[in-house]
Amino acid sequence: MTAAAKRPHLLLVMGFILSVFTAGSAFAQNGSGSNDRVAKRYAIQQTQDGYGPPPITDPSLETKVEKIPLPDFVKEKQTDPAAPKAGGAAQAGDGQSFDMQQSAQRGLDANPQMQSARAQLTGSEDLRRQALANFGPVGTVSYSFQRVDAQVVGSTSLNIPANQIINATQGTNLSTTRTSSTRVGTWQNTYQLQLVATQPLFTGFKLLSSYQKAALTKEQAQANIKYTELTLVKAVQQAFLTLLQARANVQSNKDSVARLESQYKVAQAYYDVGLKPRLDVLQAESDLAQAEQDLLKAENNVLVQIAQLNSLLNLPLNQQTNYLGELAYIPFAMNIEDCLDLAYKQRPDLYMAVKSVQIAERDAKIAASPLYPQVQAQAIYQREGNTLDLDVRDNSGGTTPETTSFSITASLQAWDWGSTFFGFQAARENVKKLQADLAKLRLDIGYQVKTFYLNIQDAAKRISVARTALEASKEGYRMAVARYQAQVGTSTDVLDAQARVSTAEYNLTQALTDYQSALADIYVAMGMKKLDLAAAQ
Repeated sequence: MTAAAKRPHLLLVMGFILSVFTAGSAFAQNGSGSNDRVAKRYAIQQTQDGYGPPPITDPSLETKVEKIPLPDFVKEKQTDPAAPKAGGAAQAGDGQSFDMQQSAQRGLDANPQMQSARAQLTGSEDLRRQALANFGPVGTVSYSFQRVDAQVVGSTSLNIPANQIINATQGTNLSTTRTSSTRVGTWQNTYQLQLVATQPLFTGFKLLSSYQKAALTKEQAQANIKYTELTLVKAVQQAFLTLLQARANVQSNKDSVARLESQYKVAQAYYDVGLKPRLDVLQAESDLAQAEQDLLKAENNVLVQIAQLNSLLNLPLNQQTNYLGELAYIPFAMNIEDCLDLAYKQRPDLYMAVKSVQIAERDAKIAASPLYPQVQAQAIYQREGNTLDLDVRDNSGGTTPETTSFSITASLQAWDWGSTFFGFQAARENVKKLQADLAKLRLDIGYQVKTFYLNIQDAAKRISVARTALEASKEGYRMAVARYQAQVGTSTDVLDAQARVSTAEYNLTQALTDYQSALADIYVAMGMKKLDLAAAQ
């Protein structure tokens, strides 16, 4: 065949290739005329991002590509009640809607941790009142009954008349008397009422130290309320941010699936017309399957995070609660010196540690109290009788109808083989331990604040870099698709470019999550209760 004869065939082949390239490019980037969920979603993404080849110009080839079926493992999924649909609006589930601030407030109102901390505070106030009451006199009232049954043994002298007659007639000296023993039964009922008032005068500083310890314990419990609030708010915010990250990963995986579905259909179309090998289709299908698996994992992670938030907010675990929010950059203008100053002033756990040292010092005084004299005053009123109403109706008993007494007693423990001394020494060592723990906590607080401050700066820089990388990867993906459809690139180039877009999206999501997470951490480290992570004033 001559060159002139071959020219019409070459023109025909080039025209066919050009039409396939134009149709595939338009389908991969636009798809506005399709009813496919992926095509619609990807068309919106392409419009927002502003990249992609021109729209399709060959309706017949577009129809052919659209009719290519997707693998069976590609499913339509919508498991998050607050996830946006195609229209962009959040759908209402069967529960309430909460943003981050409302979620944190709900946790403070309903979480059992707060109920536990409040109960502890109430109990500490009762202990303080108990210690205060110990300064007053203690009164005891007793009423007793006693019955005594006994026999009185006595002796009686009796005359012997016969001996008296014999002595008189015969002049003898016989005994004229003899002694006889007697047993007389007796009994007595005694009723006694006793009133005793005991007033401690000096207990070796034990009562004073006990009251001071109870007052400090109450102050510690009040600080524990704030500490529990900060801990709970941080837990809710971290779970909320993890949920937002999981949702962003779901959306990123959906976009990845959309791009891979488009590439799969284009590769299949090229294979059907004999322009690409079967290997391109298999590679696209394999990467699509992996993307579907990643999407399933991401959607399951969303459900797990919703369940965790429901648990923190004391909501039913199966309630489809709508948690609304998005990952965004929030400026943080405080410097490290201000952060450290606030942390040292406001951290409730630091305040609690100071109170722990003071409580230990009071415990040492209490342990040393037996080394001092114990002085107390006591007043006793007692009334006795042999009837229930304490009356004396039978004077045969030896009862004292009424007595009153007052006494002051001072006692000092002579020795206990060192028990008190060693207990006091142990209490003093405990004070030293808590003082060292306090110093370590102060160092840890400074380290935490510095770390979280650096994390904020690091995440802010990563956000900027990730955004730049995302734009570059999107442009690289567009070029890879164009080269593939122009028959000068390979399917591997497209799949690699798609993977780079997914990685860039993940990195941006991670950077935004890390940034807000560092904000939540530093607010808690400074002792500030920020429910919405708004910028510090």
